[in-house]
Amino acid sequence: MSITNEQMRLLMKAMEKDPHIEKAAAKAGMCRQTASKFLRAGKMPSDSKVPHDWQTRTDPFAAVWDEVKARLDDAPELEAKTLFDWLCREHEGMFQEGQLRTLQRRIHDWRALQGPEREVFFPQIHHPGQNMQLDFTSMNAVGITIDGAHIRTCSAIAC
Repeated sequence: MSITNEQMRLLMKAMEKDPHIEKAAAKAGMCRQTASKFLRAGKMPSDSKVPHDWQTRTDPFAAVWDEVKARLDDAPELEAKTLFDWLCREHEGMFQEGQLRTLQRRIHDWRALQGPEREVFFPQIHHPGQNMQLDFTSMNAVGITIDGAHIRTCSAIAC
């Protein structure tokens, strides 16, 4: 469990009232050693986090990614579970159920970077009674004719 900035604030506030680190740490919800470490560092926990940008293990799908990518190129709507089941049948014993999430992440990244374009739309929500639309336009001066007959338009107030 990681320490939050709020816990650190509680720790510092408790240390102002009572200098006993054991009591202050208990009030902040952390052990004494952790409280000592953060007090010595003098930083908030969010300031001391190191960004994680490295891989912790080798990619289990590296050997078959070209096959998966070819399937995705042919049918981009395929779901990761379907592809995972296909891989388990094609390469029996090579994958375990726990690796499905890894494949889902890989496919999600592929769709974001190389997948088909996504439709962009901006939904318009009309709430009844909130806006009123009226048309008080009189088009008589325009002289509209249908089949040679002059059409007289009505305004919303009077015809």
